[in-house]
Amino acid sequence: MIEDAVQILKDKIAKANLWESVLEFKRDVFIKEAGTVDTNLYFLEEGSARVYFTEDGKEHIVYFGYTHSLLSAIDSFLTDTSSILCIKTIKKTKVRVISKKQFLQFIEKEKETLALWQQVLSQLLLMQIDREKNLLLDSPKARYLQVLEGHPKLFQEIPHRYIASYLRMTPETLSRIQKP
Repeated sequence: MIEDAVQILKDKIAKANLWESVLEFKRDVFIKEAGTVDTNLYFLEEGSARVYFTEDGKEHIVYFGYTHSLLSAIDSFLTDTSSILCIKTIKKTKVRVISKKQFLQFIEKEKETLALWQQVLSQLLLMQIDREKNLLLDSPKARYLQVLEGHPKLFQEIPHRYIASYLRMTPETLSRIQKP
């Protein structure tokens, strides 16, 4: 499970004393804005954030970060280029930060740590492919049930209007689906 791999990775970074900073953000504040380069990895200590892009004034949520999860503009992290992705807090959020340079030096020292990072990336990719399939093929109710089953914590941490956007439905449709 990705949460376990992320926690192990976080613990290894802490043990090696490699955190470069701890940042705190108020609610509804950008950690990263569209059109910028951000090659940091963020590990959420508390709070929540959304990673999204906008098109024609509409927000399209790619994924959420919440307590004990990994957060980044992964395209910018991997390519060292600007990204259309924004990272914005949903509530007061505290993150630990490690730069790409420091992180790569760290994971390249041990095969085990590099394998752990590869596991995290593989799981992220598989989750993204699964989500894409669900958005293309499944009904709104099926999308809701899959997220509820796979990520119940999401419904405790994230306001429903953002979950509705993530599921590509209106908040009203999500509310109707949730009723027994």
